[in-house]
Amino acid sequence: MFGLGWPEIVALVVIALLVFGPEKLPQAAAQAGKTLRNLRRMANNARDDLRTGLGPEFADFDPSDLNPKNFVRKHLTADLEDDWNSTSATATAEPAHSYPAGGELGYGEIPPYDSEAT
Repeated sequence: MFGLGWPEIVALVVIALLVFGPEKLPQAAAQAGKTLRNLRRMANNARDDLRTGLGPEFADFDPSDLNPKNFVRKHLTADLEDDWNSTSATATAEPAHSYPAGGELGYGEIPPYDSEAT
């Protein structure tokens, strides 16, 4: 919940008790709950208005796709992940050359070379 642990929640409750007092705290909590419900309702209405305003061609539009992190992940790295998954599934199980399990090469041995690396 918002990255808060139990110690932070307990500290917030103690601060709320000191600020509002025990008699006003239930009223303040009820008001905060009403405000949060109203904000959530307004956000849902704005999202629905945006979807209806954009028309049927944007029916699958999600406003969270406009977040730069999600945008980059969806449009740039999704293709890379698809390519990676398809090439790893078709890769051979046995390498062309066998090398020691420890990864160290002996004197005169040729290190592995991947022609598709760059």
